[in-house]
Amino acid sequence: MNFTLRQAVLADIPTLRVLIDASVRGLQAKDYTPAQIEGALQTVYGVDSQLIEDGTYFVVEVESVIVGCGGWSKRKTLFGGDRWTGREDSLLNPQKDAAKIRAFFVHPNWVRRGIGSMILETCEQAASAAGFTRFEMGATLTGVPLYRARGYVALESLAAPLANKESLAVIRMEKRMSSQK
Repeated sequence: MNFTLRQAVLADIPTLRVLIDASVRGLQAKDYTPAQIEGALQTVYGVDSQLIEDGTYFVVEVESVIVGCGGWSKRKTLFGGDRWTGREDSLLNPQKDAAKIRAFFVHPNWVRRGIGSMILETCEQAASAAGFTRFEMGATLTGVPLYRARGYVALESLAAPLANKESLAVIRMEKRMSSQK
């Protein structure tokens, strides 16, 4: 299969919304309840247009169809799309802060084919080129095995409050450049 990775553009947003919904509903049901999934789709998950505008969000296509997405950020927000109220868009200092690995979603029909790893490697390389030596993320329970396999370690468990009074378990994970060797 021939995958093409490119920077996301604002015109991708409608397609990304559909992909994110399919990814969450299709892949997270084993880790979260239906109420948590619905609440997360309304509150936390979604497109982060700031990442697209910053040029740090990527999509993977197969025959011009977007099958995966993910990015990194030089801003303080750990996780969450445009609707997430916990956003903090101030810039990070690469000398002391960790770049944020953000918003990874793969269509359920395309999992286990290296798409997430391809995007993650691209993000780590781009963040390293921008001067970052550490990477941090708020991983879903579903994503933890991928990130652990790629050298990330769990730092703490978080509970993101959702609009429907549920909460979403998120694991804050980190990777340091020295652990990549």
